[in-house]
Amino acid sequence: MSVRIRLTRKGTKKKPFYRIVAADIEAPRDGRFLETLGTYNPMTEPADIVLKQDRIQYWLDQGATPSTTVTSLLKKQAAAPKPAATA
Repeated sequence: MSVRIRLTRKGTKKKPFYRIVAADIEAPRDGRFLETLGTYNPMTEPADIVLKQDRIQYWLDQGATPSTTVTSLLKKQAAAPKPAATA
């Protein structure tokens, strides 16, 4: 089974919200998936990206291939400044 890390669309018409999932490469876009790896909300300013870095790394180590959109989101998240810890 080939695994791809990709987006599944949720939300309503004209208000998209996406889950980042690990899914079989032949499964439909909004079909069954193996695991939820994060979320992406493009409607906020700036876009809200929440990732489970350890699980994404696990799937990449297992040979999963990220889609082009997920690859760009991973690059954005890596370049984004980390929020300061509040005491």
